[in-house]
Amino acid sequence: MVDAFPKDFWWGAATAAYQIEGAAFEDGRMPSVWDTFCRMPGRVRGGDSGDVACDHYHRFQDDVRLMAELGIRHYRFSISWPRVIPEGRGPVNERGLDFYRRLADALLRHGITPHATLFHWDSPQALEDRYGSWRSREMAKDFAGYCSAVVARLGDRVAHWMTINEIRCFTHMGYGLNEAPPHAPGTVLRSRKELLQTVHHALLAHGMGCQAIRSASPGPCHVSLVDNFDAYVPVVETPENIEAARAAFVGEHHNGCILVPALTGRYSPGALDELGADAPEILAGDMRTIAQPLDALGFNVYTGHYVRAADNARGYEVLPLPRGYPQMHMPWLNVLPESLYWGIRLVGEALGKKDLTIFISENGCACDDAPDAAGEILDLGRILYTRAYLRSALRAIGEGRPLIGYFHWSLMDNFEWAWGYSRRFGITYIDYATRARVPKQSFRWYQNVIGLNRVV
Repeated sequence: MVDAFPKDFWWGAATAAYQIEGAAFEDGRMPSVWDTFCRMPGRVRGGDSGDVACDHYHRFQDDVRLMAELGIRHYRFSISWPRVIPEGRGPVNERGLDFYRRLADALLRHGITPHATLFHWDSPQALEDRYGSWRSREMAKDFAGYCSAVVARLGDRVAHWMTINEIRCFTHMGYGLNEAPPHAPGTVLRSRKELLQTVHHALLAHGMGCQAIRSASPGPCHVSLVDNFDAYVPVVETPENIEAARAAFVGEHHNGCILVPALTGRYSPGALDELGADAPEILAGDMRTIAQPLDALGFNVYTGHYVRAADNARGYEVLPLPRGYPQMHMPWLNVLPESLYWGIRLVGEALGKKDLTIFISENGCACDDAPDAAGEILDLGRILYTRAYLRSALRAIGEGRPLIGYFHWSLMDNFEWAWGYSRRFGITYIDYATRARVPKQSFRWYQNVIGLNRVV
């Protein structure tokens, strides 16, 4: 296995607008579905909201200097749709766009390449009120219009664009069947078909967004989709279990109904068979629009699933994790470093996309961080976790797989959606009483990884 990363490897960190910006009511920004959701009693732990968050809107210059100290040369952030087009469609709010101009300029002055995600869950509340957000095909059209407006205005500064972040999380977790879901908009639906229709509309928005970006960009651009697709890890790397992992990668529902159509232009046949009458309505031309060519695929990887060959109709079984399996400070965040390697490998081997460039758009973990008596945050668990995942990245690179970059999630502690401020993913500690930034031990460790271009 190689012991160093390529010289041109993208070392970066990632954030999202609603989680860090704050300034929820400034400079013409209108509410997002998350602003509304946070005001629903009992929906967010501690009654927290992103009204102030990390106050990045006012402190971004200091945060960019922190990035420069860290040594990253790539920064992934998201743009707030209701800050730029407050009603979701119609007039552009130039005051909102000015913030992203200033941010991009600051990054470029420090030699940091901006990578902008156009949608990271904070859709305009106005569109929820107008037609129910992702329940309507209108959402895809309005998203494309928003993409055109942003890229036409920021494309002189930003060339790297990501359309949508983690379709599964704002559809399956934002819309519930006969019970309140954990994410915004928090809508209860009557049928599974309605839920799956939101996924189809999001895929359509991605495809139309790709077209809009390329049409509006004033110069060459780099377009990606970011997905937290499921990685299946052979419990033992025998030929039979590897084949089981390939089958699970396309056969299981989440990949089969999001990643597979995005990359191939068709839903996984096995997934559609499972859905039956609940399958979404697909209009003529939809799949051609969805399967736009990508310059790269962003892989958000935190955990994965063990799988093995089985004598059943599917030819595999996904194994449950036993009690006591290593886990970070979230109930779903099981430590499975090989998921990074196998996710990349299976995009090539299970979907035939061996030449599709991949970057790790998010990887990180929540830890129960707190300053010690000396004021240090010794988040050694985060270092252990990240070191293991980066070694998995080196395995992929050593085998010639097309991995070009790594963005750590996250640059700083932030508003962790329904968990409020009770979970910390950052390599920079945020004192929420003062909004002071304190680099953690993991910050210093990652600084050394970047500087040496190898795992330390």
